[in-house]
Amino acid sequence: MTATKVGIREFRASLADYIASDTPVAVTRHGQTVGFFIPAKADLSAEVAALQSAAATLDALIEEQGLDVEELMEDFKAARREARR
Repeated sequence: MTATKVGIREFRASLADYIASDTPVAVTRHGQTVGFFIPAKADLSAEVAALQSAAATLDALIEEQGLDVEELMEDFKAARREARR
């Protein structure tokens, strides 16, 4: 697998794309290679399963308490605004 050469500005601007890619990247500055980025693929299935479980638990708690999701969101947004002050 050969590395793709990109300038540092392009690399910074497209970092999310390079992270999602399987291709190593040679990062250049003024035409000189200054480093390499080698994306590491991780198995995220455990994290996804944990998030799905947490979402199901939250949904059950909201239903059990008879709460309105829209009201909860508005309360949350108001609390965040207040915390920033």
